[in-house]
Amino acid sequence: MAWDRAIDLILVHCQGEVGKVIVGGVPPIPGATALEKMYHINNVDDSLRRFVTFEPRAGVAMSVNLLIEPTRPDADAGFIVLQADRAHPMSGSNCICVVTALLETGRVPMQEPETIVRLDTPAGLIVARARCAGGRCVSVSLDNVPAFVQALDVVIETPRWGRIKADIAFGGVFYAIVNVDQLGVGIAPRNARMLAEAGIELKKLVGEQVTVRHPEIEGLDEIAYVMFRADETDGAVRTCTTLKPGRVDRSPCGTGSSANLAVLHARGLAKAGDSRRSRSIIGGEFLAEIVEETRVGSFPAIRPRITGQAWIYGKEQLRVDKADPFPTGFALSDTWGPQVDQLDEG
Repeated sequence: MAWDRAIDLILVHCQGEVGKVIVGGVPPIPGATALEKMYHINNVDDSLRRFVTFEPRAGVAMSVNLLIEPTRPDADAGFIVLQADRAHPMSGSNCICVVTALLETGRVPMQEPETIVRLDTPAGLIVARARCAGGRCVSVSLDNVPAFVQALDVVIETPRWGRIKADIAFGGVFYAIVNVDQLGVGIAPRNARMLAEAGIELKKLVGEQVTVRHPEIEGLDEIAYVMFRADETDGAVRTCTTLKPGRVDRSPCGTGSSANLAVLHARGLAKAGDSRRSRSIIGGEFLAEIVEETRVGSFPAIRPRITGQAWIYGKEQLRVDKADPFPTGFALSDTWGPQVDQLDEG
Protein backbone atom coordinates (compact mmCIF):
# COMPACT_ATOMS: atom_id res chain seq x y z
CA MET A 1 0.00 0.00 0.00
CA ALA A 2 1.44 3.37 -1.02
CA TRP A 3 1.15 6.60 0.98
CA ASP A 4 2.71 10.02 0.98
CA ARG A 5 4.74 9.60 4.18
CA ALA A 6 4.92 7.43 7.28
CA ILE A 7 5.63 8.52 10.85
CA ASP A 8 7.26 5.90 13.07
CA LEU A 9 6.64 5.82 16.82
CA ILE A 10 7.78 3.77 19.80
CA LEU A 11 4.95 3.11 22.26
CA VAL A 12 6.00 3.75 25.86
CA HIS A 13 4.28 4.34 29.17
CA CYS A 14 5.69 5.67 32.43
CA GLN A 15 3.79 4.45 35.49
CA GLY A 16 0.68 4.20 33.31
CA GLU A 17 1.04 7.57 31.55
CA VAL A 18 1.44 7.02 27.80
CA GLY A 19 4.32 8.96 26.24
CA LYS A 20 4.76 7.82 22.63
CA VAL A 21 8.07 8.74 20.98
CA ILE A 22 8.30 9.82 17.32
CA VAL A 23 11.51 8.32 15.94
CA GLY A 24 11.15 8.93 12.19
CA GLY A 25 9.21 10.40 9.30
CA VAL A 26 8.95 14.03 10.47
CA PRO A 27 10.62 16.86 8.50
CA PRO A 28 12.99 19.12 10.47
CA ILE A 29 11.23 21.74 12.60
CA PRO A 30 12.48 25.31 11.97
CA GLY A 31 14.36 26.99 14.82
CA ALA A 32 17.90 27.41 16.08
CA THR A 33 17.07 26.10 19.58
CA ALA A 34 14.66 23.60 21.07
CA LEU A 35 12.70 26.54 22.50
CA GLU A 36 12.40 28.18 19.06
CA LYS A 37 11.25 24.88 17.59
CA MET A 38 8.56 24.62 20.27
CA TYR A 39 7.43 28.18 19.49
CA HIS A 40 7.24 27.27 15.80
CA ILE A 41 4.92 24.36 16.59
CA ASN A 42 2.75 26.48 18.88
CA ASN A 43 2.66 29.73 16.93
CA VAL A 44 3.35 28.94 13.27
CA ASP A 45 2.45 25.39 12.28
CA ASP A 46 0.77 22.98 14.69
CA SER A 47 -0.36 20.47 12.06
CA LEU A 48 2.01 17.74 13.24
CA ARG A 49 0.90 18.13 16.87
CA ARG A 50 -2.75 17.88 15.91
CA PHE A 51 -2.12 14.95 13.59
CA VAL A 52 -0.47 12.79 16.28
CA THR A 53 -2.47 13.82 19.36
CA PHE A 54 -6.08 13.97 18.13
CA GLU A 55 -8.51 11.28 17.01
CA PRO A 56 -8.68 9.15 14.93
CA ARG A 57 -4.95 8.47 15.42
CA ALA A 58 -4.74 9.14 19.17
CA GLY A 59 -6.74 9.42 22.38
CA VAL A 60 -7.11 11.87 25.22
CA ALA A 61 -4.98 10.06 27.84
CA MET A 62 -1.56 10.31 26.22
CA SER A 63 1.29 12.54 25.04
CA VAL A 64 3.58 12.27 22.03
CA ASN A 65 7.26 13.17 22.21
CA LEU A 66 8.97 14.52 19.11
CA LEU A 67 12.65 13.57 18.93
CA ILE A 68 14.77 16.36 17.47
CA GLU A 69 18.45 16.68 16.67
CA PRO A 70 20.09 18.43 19.63
CA THR A 71 20.67 22.15 19.12
CA ARG A 72 23.43 22.31 21.73
CA PRO A 73 26.78 20.48 21.69
CA ASP A 74 26.45 19.01 25.19
CA ALA A 75 23.28 17.01 24.41
CA ASP A 76 22.88 13.48 23.02
CA ALA A 77 19.35 14.04 21.75
CA GLY A 78 16.47 16.48 22.06
CA PHE A 79 12.71 16.27 22.41
CA ILE A 80 9.55 18.37 22.56
CA VAL A 81 6.37 17.25 24.35
CA LEU A 82 3.26 17.34 22.14
CA GLN A 83 -0.10 17.32 23.88
CA ALA A 84 -3.68 17.99 22.85
CA ASP A 85 -3.57 21.70 23.77
CA ARG A 86 -0.06 22.66 22.61
CA ALA A 87 3.63 21.74 22.66
CA HIS A 88 5.17 21.92 26.13
CA PRO A 89 8.81 22.47 27.17
CA MET A 90 9.31 19.61 29.60
CA SER A 91 7.64 16.65 31.32
CA GLY A 92 9.24 14.24 33.74
CA SER A 93 7.22 11.16 32.77
CA ASN A 94 7.70 11.90 29.07
CA CYS A 95 11.42 12.43 29.60
CA ILE A 96 11.66 9.00 31.23
CA CYS A 97 9.77 7.55 28.24
CA VAL A 98 12.19 9.23 25.81
CA VAL A 99 15.30 8.00 27.62
CA THR A 100 13.91 4.46 27.76
CA ALA A 101 13.07 4.52 24.03
CA LEU A 102 16.48 5.93 23.06
CA LEU A 103 18.39 3.31 25.01
CA GLU A 104 16.29 0.20 24.47
CA THR A 105 16.12 0.80 20.69
CA GLY A 106 19.86 1.50 20.46
CA ARG A 107 19.55 5.09 19.28
CA VAL A 108 21.81 6.03 22.16
CA PRO A 109 24.31 3.30 23.12
CA MET A 110 23.44 1.59 26.40
CA GLN A 111 26.11 0.93 28.99
CA GLU A 112 25.49 -1.21 32.04
CA PRO A 113 25.05 -0.63 34.93
CA GLU A 114 24.49 3.09 34.16
CA THR A 115 24.11 5.22 31.06
CA ILE A 116 24.09 9.02 31.17
CA VAL A 117 21.85 10.66 28.56
CA ARG A 118 21.85 14.45 28.09
CA LEU A 119 18.65 15.85 26.60
CA ASP A 120 18.07 19.19 24.88
CA THR A 121 14.61 20.51 25.83
CA PRO A 122 12.90 23.90 25.52
CA ALA A 123 13.21 24.20 29.32
CA GLY A 124 16.97 23.60 29.26
CA LEU A 125 19.44 20.71 29.44
CA ILE A 126 18.18 17.61 31.27
CA VAL A 127 20.75 15.07 32.48
CA ALA A 128 19.31 11.58 32.86
CA ARG A 129 21.01 8.65 34.59
CA ALA A 130 19.56 5.34 33.46
CA ARG A 131 20.17 2.24 35.54
CA CYS A 132 20.45 -0.57 33.02
CA ALA A 133 20.52 -4.36 33.26
CA GLY A 134 20.01 -7.09 30.66
CA GLY A 135 19.43 -4.55 27.88
CA ARG A 136 16.60 -2.87 29.78
CA CYS A 137 16.17 0.46 31.56
CA VAL A 138 15.43 -0.53 35.12
CA SER A 139 15.00 3.08 36.22
CA VAL A 140 15.74 6.61 35.03
CA SER A 141 16.82 9.49 37.28
CA LEU A 142 16.39 12.99 35.88
CA ASP A 143 18.39 15.94 37.10
CA ASN A 144 15.68 18.43 36.28
CA VAL A 145 16.02 22.14 35.60
CA PRO A 146 15.99 24.32 38.75
CA ALA A 147 12.61 24.49 40.46
CA PHE A 148 11.44 27.54 42.38
CA VAL A 149 8.40 29.09 44.03
CA GLN A 150 6.97 32.33 42.72
CA ALA A 151 4.41 32.68 45.51
CA LEU A 152 2.86 30.68 48.35
CA ASP A 153 -0.78 30.66 49.43
CA VAL A 154 -2.07 32.83 46.58
CA VAL A 155 -5.81 33.38 47.04
CA ILE A 156 -7.87 32.49 43.98
CA GLU A 157 -11.49 33.65 43.85
CA THR A 158 -13.74 30.93 42.46
CA PRO A 159 -17.51 30.81 41.94
CA ARG A 160 -17.73 27.11 42.92
CA TRP A 161 -15.41 26.74 45.91
CA GLY A 162 -15.07 30.28 47.21
CA ARG A 163 -11.52 31.30 48.02
CA ILE A 164 -8.93 28.64 47.14
CA LYS A 165 -5.27 28.91 48.13
CA ALA A 166 -2.65 27.83 45.59
CA ASP A 167 1.13 27.69 45.56
CA ILE A 168 2.63 28.97 42.30
CA ALA A 169 5.82 27.11 41.45
CA PHE A 170 8.02 26.18 38.48
CA GLY A 171 9.32 22.66 37.96
CA GLY A 172 10.00 22.73 34.21
CA VAL A 173 6.66 24.46 33.57
CA PHE A 174 4.58 26.61 35.90
CA TYR A 175 2.09 24.94 38.24
CA ALA A 176 -0.69 26.04 40.52
CA ILE A 177 -0.51 23.48 43.35
CA VAL A 178 -3.71 23.11 45.33
CA ASN A 179 -4.35 21.04 48.46
CA VAL A 180 -7.22 18.85 47.31
CA ASP A 181 -9.07 18.96 50.66
CA GLN A 182 -10.14 22.51 49.74
CA LEU A 183 -12.47 20.87 47.21
CA GLY A 184 -13.82 18.41 49.77
CA VAL A 185 -12.75 15.36 47.78
CA GLY A 186 -9.87 12.90 47.76
CA ILE A 187 -7.41 11.90 45.03
CA ALA A 188 -8.81 8.54 43.95
CA PRO A 189 -9.68 6.88 40.60
CA ARG A 190 -13.43 7.27 41.24
CA ASN A 191 -12.94 11.06 41.44
CA ALA A 192 -10.79 11.40 38.29
CA ARG A 193 -13.45 13.06 36.11
CA MET A 194 -14.43 15.56 38.80
CA LEU A 195 -10.79 16.42 39.54
CA ALA A 196 -10.03 16.79 35.83
CA GLU A 197 -12.87 19.21 35.27
CA ALA A 198 -12.09 21.12 38.48
CA GLY A 199 -8.45 21.45 37.46
CA ILE A 200 -9.30 22.87 34.06
CA GLU A 201 -11.76 25.32 35.60
CA LEU A 202 -9.15 26.41 38.17
CA LYS A 203 -6.46 26.75 35.49
CA LYS A 204 -8.57 29.32 33.70
CA LEU A 205 -9.27 31.23 36.92
CA VAL A 206 -5.63 31.16 38.00
CA GLY A 207 -4.58 32.38 34.56
CA GLU A 208 -6.93 35.34 34.92
CA GLN A 209 -5.75 36.24 38.44
CA VAL A 210 -2.05 35.35 38.53
CA THR A 211 0.81 36.51 36.30
CA VAL A 212 3.91 34.33 35.98
CA ARG A 213 7.16 34.84 34.10
CA HIS A 214 10.34 32.81 34.17
CA PRO A 215 13.21 35.21 34.97
CA GLU A 216 15.67 33.52 32.62
CA ILE A 217 13.69 31.80 29.84
CA GLU A 218 11.76 34.17 27.62
CA GLY A 219 8.24 33.07 26.76
CA LEU A 220 7.65 30.71 29.71
CA ASP A 221 4.90 32.89 31.10
CA GLU A 222 1.78 30.83 31.71
CA ILE A 223 0.39 28.40 34.26
CA ALA A 224 0.60 25.12 32.35
CA TYR A 225 -1.20 22.87 34.83
CA VAL A 226 -3.11 22.71 38.10
CA MET A 227 -1.83 19.93 40.34
CA PHE A 228 -3.84 18.70 43.31
CA ARG A 229 -1.91 17.25 46.22
CA ALA A 230 -2.57 15.42 49.49
CA ASP A 231 -0.27 14.08 52.20
CA GLU A 232 -0.29 10.32 52.72
CA THR A 233 0.02 8.66 56.12
CA ASP A 234 3.34 7.04 55.16
CA GLY A 235 4.98 10.37 54.31
CA ALA A 236 4.40 10.19 50.56
CA VAL A 237 2.61 12.91 48.59
CA ARG A 238 -0.42 11.92 46.48
CA THR A 239 -0.49 13.99 43.28
CA CYS A 240 -3.04 14.60 40.55
CA THR A 241 -2.00 16.85 37.69
CA THR A 242 -4.83 17.96 35.42
CA LEU A 243 -4.44 18.55 31.70
CA LYS A 244 -6.57 20.06 28.94
CA PRO A 245 -9.18 19.41 27.79
CA GLY A 246 -10.05 17.57 31.01
CA ARG A 247 -8.03 14.56 32.09
CA VAL A 248 -5.62 13.59 34.85
CA ASP A 249 -2.00 12.49 34.63
CA ARG A 250 -1.72 8.76 35.20
CA SER A 251 1.86 9.18 36.49
CA PRO A 252 3.00 11.03 39.64
CA CYS A 253 4.16 13.86 37.29
CA GLY A 254 7.87 14.65 37.30
CA THR A 255 7.75 18.40 36.74
CA GLY A 256 4.84 18.70 39.18
CA SER A 257 6.73 16.67 41.79
CA SER A 258 9.71 18.99 41.24
CA ALA A 259 7.52 22.06 41.73
CA ASN A 260 5.99 20.56 44.86
CA LEU A 261 9.45 19.80 46.26
CA ALA A 262 10.32 23.47 45.71
CA VAL A 263 7.20 24.40 47.71
CA LEU A 264 8.25 22.15 50.59
CA HIS A 265 11.72 23.73 50.50
CA ALA A 266 10.26 27.25 50.51
CA ARG A 267 8.15 26.34 53.55
CA GLY A 268 11.19 25.00 55.40
CA LEU A 269 9.86 21.43 55.26
CA ALA A 270 12.65 20.01 53.08
CA LYS A 271 16.33 20.75 52.53
CA ALA A 272 19.19 19.61 50.28
CA GLY A 273 19.54 15.83 50.54
CA ASP A 274 15.90 15.25 51.47
CA SER A 275 13.49 13.22 49.36
CA ARG A 276 9.78 12.60 49.04
CA ARG A 277 7.89 9.82 47.31
CA SER A 278 5.24 11.08 44.87
CA ARG A 279 2.31 8.73 44.33
CA SER A 280 -0.15 9.05 41.45
CA ILE A 281 -3.92 8.68 41.40
CA ILE A 282 -3.49 5.03 40.36
CA GLY A 283 -0.62 4.30 42.78
CA GLY A 284 2.46 4.67 40.55
CA GLU A 285 5.47 6.22 42.26
CA PHE A 286 8.40 8.57 41.61
CA LEU A 287 11.17 9.43 44.02
CA ALA A 288 11.75 13.20 44.19
CA GLU A 289 15.04 14.39 45.73
CA ILE A 290 16.62 17.80 46.39
CA VAL A 291 20.14 17.55 44.94
CA GLU A 292 21.22 21.06 45.88
CA GLU A 293 20.04 24.59 46.56
CA THR A 294 20.54 27.26 43.92
CA ARG A 295 18.88 30.42 42.57
CA VAL A 296 16.87 31.35 39.49
CA GLY A 297 17.04 35.10 39.03
CA SER A 298 15.97 36.56 42.36
CA PHE A 299 14.18 33.36 43.46
CA PRO A 300 15.69 30.80 45.87
CA ALA A 301 15.55 27.47 44.03
CA ILE A 302 16.40 23.81 44.22
CA ARG A 303 17.78 21.35 41.71
CA PRO A 304 15.42 18.35 41.83
CA ARG A 305 16.10 14.77 40.81
CA ILE A 306 13.16 12.58 39.75
CA THR A 307 13.48 8.78 39.53
CA GLY A 308 10.96 6.47 37.86
CA GLN A 309 10.56 3.73 35.29
CA ALA A 310 8.97 3.38 31.85
CA TRP A 311 8.08 0.38 29.69
CA ILE A 312 8.08 -0.02 25.90
CA TYR A 313 4.94 -1.90 24.86
CA GLY A 314 4.99 -1.69 21.07
CA LYS A 315 5.61 0.15 17.84
CA GLU A 316 3.33 2.16 15.59
CA GLN A 317 3.45 3.60 12.10
CA LEU A 318 1.06 6.38 11.13
CA ARG A 319 0.15 6.92 7.50
CA VAL A 320 0.13 10.49 6.19
CA ASP A 321 -2.33 10.59 3.30
CA LYS A 322 -3.35 13.75 1.44
CA ALA A 323 -6.79 12.24 0.89
CA ASP A 324 -7.43 11.79 4.62
CA PRO A 325 -10.59 13.79 5.50
CA PHE A 326 -9.28 14.50 9.03
CA PRO A 327 -5.67 15.67 8.58
CA THR A 328 -5.78 17.80 11.74
CA GLY A 329 -7.83 15.31 13.72
CA PHE A 330 -10.81 15.90 15.97
CA ALA A 331 -11.93 15.56 19.58
CA LEU A 332 -15.44 14.90 20.91
CA SER A 333 -16.82 15.63 24.35
CA ASP A 334 -18.08 12.06 24.85
CA THR A 335 -14.53 10.99 25.72
CA TRP A 336 -12.54 14.23 25.90
CA GLY A 337 -14.88 15.94 28.36
CA PRO A 338 -17.05 19.06 28.25
CA GLN A 339 -14.01 21.40 28.05
CA VAL A 340 -13.02 20.01 24.65
CA ASP A 341 -13.65 23.39 23.00
CA GLN A 342 -10.75 24.84 25.05
CA LEU A 343 -8.28 22.94 22.88
CA ASP A 344 -8.50 25.70 20.29
CA GLU A 345 -7.69 28.35 22.94
CA GLY A 346 -4.08 27.11 23.39
